[in-house]
Amino acid sequence: MAIISISDSYVNSADQILVADASGKIPAKDGSQITVLNATNISSGTVATARLDTGTTAGKLVVLDGSGNLPAVDASLLTGIVSATISASDPTISTNPSGGVGTEWNNSTSGAMFICTDATAGENVWKNVGAGSGDVLPYTFQGTQYGYTHGGEGPNTSTDRNEIDKWPFASDANATDVGNLTTGTDYPSGASSTTHGYMGGARGSPRIEKYSFTTDGNATSVGTLAIANANSASGVSSADNGYHNGGWDYTAVAVSNVKQKYSFTTDGNSTDAGDLSVTRLQTGGHTDTVYGYTTCGAYTSTNYNVIDRYPFASDGNSVDVGDMTVAHHRMGGSSSLTHGYCTGGGGLDVIDKFAFGSSATGSDVGNLPSGDGWGLSGHSSTTHGYATSVGGLYSNQICKYSFTTDGNSTDVGDLTVARVYIAGTHV
Repeated sequence: MAIISISDSYVNSADQILVADASGKIPAKDGSQITVLNATNISSGTVATARLDTGTTAGKLVVLDGSGNLPAVDASLLTGIVSATISASDPTISTNPSGGVGTEWNNSTSGAMFICTDATAGENVWKNVGAGSGDVLPYTFQGTQYGYTHGGEGPNTSTDRNEIDKWPFASDANATDVGNLTTGTDYPSGASSTTHGYMGGARGSPRIEKYSFTTDGNATSVGTLAIANANSASGVSSADNGYHNGGWDYTAVAVSNVKQKYSFTTDGNSTDAGDLSVTRLQTGGHTDTVYGYTTCGAYTSTNYNVIDRYPFASDGNSVDVGDMTVAHHRMGGSSSLTHGYCTGGGGLDVIDKFAFGSSATGSDVGNLPSGDGWGLSGHSSTTHGYATSVGGLYSNQICKYSFTTDGNSTDVGDLTVARVYIAGTHV
């Protein structure tokens, strides 16, 4: 049996009673056998990492490494941290980032960096802030740089023209000849993608051609119209497709009511995408980016003032949604963000506009300067509508009018060749 020694001094050996020092503290001794200590009573000092339950799995304490960095852990539940999405591709207008405006997106393939500046659902805007180029924007039909005209019938000789003319939107100026169609043609249609201008149809030849907005130059043949309404049709553009509406069907030897479309992404033939509400030719074409519109036109000796509308999202027949102020044909068609415009046609000088929507009524908002519009083409910038070949048969006049303020158009330049029955595009 152990003998216990009582001492009033510090404990120095086994079997002695532990005596507090003059400050009431336990002297330094081996406490390895002590159990059931409450950790909340530890008020000072440092607990060695080796004494802690650390790691990167559930229930563990995460410890910074020697460089002060977190180890590799899943941080998906962290909040309040602004970080970038790393992806092998660019964002799209429908990416809809949860972080909203200011979200950063890095393309790990190209190295391009984007910042979201508008988080509207399905219409995101991503600004390229890196060394790359090309912002991600919702599609808009209007051009920002140039207008183009192609084809037409030459002055007083009925000679079909093949010129592709181009002029700037930024300043009033004459057009320059930047290329040629594969052959001369009149009564073509025109459609615009973001990179190319398209010609649909030609007198007696149902071909589809395209020319580059980036490099200019000659057009190339990329397809054939499924329905041989080869000329006198209007062109309409969506984000993905060009449309060729109505016109003269050379195979049936008759006026057509067919609405055809062809892809901007893949070269090829057109497909039958539905019918116009009225069989007619020499109409105007317009777009609000969601719907296409076909206005006015003629069939035999009858002129129409009808406004047709059809969705781009699915094929189907057009619906009559209203009337223009006058019934006419061979006019130019242009589009602002909110309205469609018809200029001239049938020897008239009127500029009509109608509001995009399921119910539309035209209103007369101005006049062409020459007092005579016949066989025009229409073009659209973000601020103005344009009409070319203004001034009667075989004209070279380029006119523009404001989308902001209703009023008459002004003469701003000339085409390289006076002609009529032309088509227009823009970028």
